[in-house]
Amino acid sequence: MSGDVAIEAEGLVKSFGDVHALQGVDLSAPTGSVLGVLGPNGAGKTTAVRILTTLLRPDAGTARVAGIDVAADPQTLRSRIGLAGQYAAVDEYLTGAENLRMVGRLYRLSPSEAKQRAVELLEEFGLTDAGDRVASTYSGGMRRRLDLAAALVVRPPVLFLDEPTTGLDPRSRLALWETIEERVAEGTTVLLTTQYLDEADRLADRIAVIDHGRVIAEGTADELKARVGGERLEVVLADASQADAARQALLPLSERGAEDGHDPVYVDGTTVGVPLRADGGGIAAAVRALDGAGVGMTDITLRRPTLDDAFLTLTGRATADDSGDAEAADASTGAGA
Repeated sequence: MSGDVAIEAEGLVKSFGDVHALQGVDLSAPTGSVLGVLGPNGAGKTTAVRILTTLLRPDAGTARVAGIDVAADPQTLRSRIGLAGQYAAVDEYLTGAENLRMVGRLYRLSPSEAKQRAVELLEEFGLTDAGDRVASTYSGGMRRRLDLAAALVVRPPVLFLDEPTTGLDPRSRLALWETIEERVAEGTTVLLTTQYLDEADRLADRIAVIDHGRVIAEGTADELKARVGGERLEVVLADASQADAARQALLPLSERGAEDGHDPVYVDGTTVGVPLRADGGGIAAAVRALDGAGVGMTDITLRRPTLDDAFLTLTGRATADDSGDAEAADASTGAGA
């Protein structure tokens, strides 16, 4: 495993009874980058994170984080990583400042260092005014921010964030994104699992899509979007009865014809959509074709593929789909977050 790779996993396998949570997962993240791990609920994301952070042992496979073998030297590795799980893990009977000072002391900072770091993080996460309040009085979003602050007490070279912005309001999400970007600019490596595809699109240098315990696709956000196809044209008709005429007019502009038995043009009420060929002429050609066919329209839009489109194409379901049960089994054994 290369020295410039901060996270590298090969062939990770983990089962919980009859449930195969991971079935040979490979992951890699260069130093100073963000690896986004996407997948529906139950896909195996949290299981992979818990193995890479020494909370679970794999049934098979190897992993190194920050150059340290996860299974062979877990104690050393724990001092080199930060982890924020899906749910805020704070002591409700301590104040925000006390929580952060406690984490600092557990990492063997001196009392003065732990105190100073707590002050810095409370300010960074907008919790200074609440620093002397017990955590039980915090809102869900405040607890989440405190948990994330705790993961950064020792400025770890590798940071694992398992759905870090769940429960945060939009402003807090944006603030966290900026914090992650600052850490990465300073050389921190981040593995980020998320169900918010806009989050992965903004933050991740590379993305691995996991489904049913396997990595089914990997690449940059743009590379994954490209797998969906090119631009898609959507037309809103003035009269739904003209849908077939619109379909016939737009079919020649499609990136693929209907000769293979698959009609690329879809119709939903008054909306007609078609994936355009790169040389199809775009909106101008579509307007001419529809006008020539006597089709009236009220709106026309050219839409580029999103990461959501890529995800749905790759998995056939949304990130929040609950059809998988691998991580449910993980949680039921006390291993899941």
